[in-house]
Amino acid sequence: MNFKWLLEADEKEFEVALKKAQTVSWRNFGRKIRFYAPSFVYYRTDYYCSSPAAFPSISITGSSCSLKCKHCGGIILNTMYPANSPEELVKLCIDLKRKGAVGCLISGGCLPDGSLPLERFMDAMEEIKRDLGLTMFIHTGVVRKDVAKQLKTVGIDAALIDIIGSDETIREVYSLDVSVSDYENSLRVLHDVNIPTVPHVLVGLHYGRLKGELQALKIIARYNPSAVIIIAFMPIRGTMMEEIMPPMPSVIGKVLVAARFMMPSIPLALGCMRPRGIHRTETDVLAVKAGVNGIAFPAEDAIRLAESLGYEVSFSSLCCSQIIDDLRKQGEN
Repeated sequence: MNFKWLLEADEKEFEVALKKAQTVSWRNFGRKIRFYAPSFVYYRTDYYCSSPAAFPSISITGSSCSLKCKHCGGIILNTMYPANSPEELVKLCIDLKRKGAVGCLISGGCLPDGSLPLERFMDAMEEIKRDLGLTMFIHTGVVRKDVAKQLKTVGIDAALIDIIGSDETIREVYSLDVSVSDYENSLRVLHDVNIPTVPHVLVGLHYGRLKGELQALKIIARYNPSAVIIIAFMPIRGTMMEEIMPPMPSVIGKVLVAARFMMPSIPLALGCMRPRGIHRTETDVLAVKAGVNGIAFPAEDAIRLAESLGYEVSFSSLCCSQIIDDLRKQGEN
């Protein structure tokens, strides 16, 4: 189905679409929503206060990234714990476990081909899973099938991967010589080896404008993901795109609605990367209206709206990708 009409919808048409998306969500999941506040950002509201150690993010390349994408410039890596060697990764995870961590997100900067140096860390990750029992999510980047097979052997809990639907965006923003098909192939090999996948779509990555987001969702829908996370471009000081305006909340909302229509029975969450302030409040309110299953670092207005709509509300200090298990557990309680 062509969802271009949705992106061009006026306010009244959008409100109708939001209501339909909410109805689809309630039909498949009931009125349940999970709010997330993972450890890498301090979050405190009248409703919830995050744990400082429950689910940290780790960069296996430290602050190093070969790509220096225009929207990030490697700056996001500085918010993560560095672990530049397998030995450092094991030692760090032992320390984090001692401090109360129940899991971690392993990420890092990309190599020139868009991948992460995961092979070097396989034995360390297997040791962490075996000896510490931490939930382990891996942000893979572009990944080959042999690497996917190794990750399956390690026993990772989920693979997180950004799916980009525009070759032009990959070249201009990532400065990367790969194609949309390389990202689809990465998702395919993760699916083929039966690793739970949580694809991410970054709305407005192409200089704040839509370009390829719907194509990314179409690709994702072919591979039965465990969950889908929608995030949004936010200008970061010190990057080449710091002066670029982010997409409007309504644009992000329309992508959320499209995702729900394309994948009605797949858990859908609004992830942590998105603009702050009033923009976030408006986006989060639209997300609740669209019937998302989870929101990271939610605005209080969105929590209040969920309560007023009769949602069963719960909170977590883990990564929002944990929604792959949380909806099931929430239903069992």
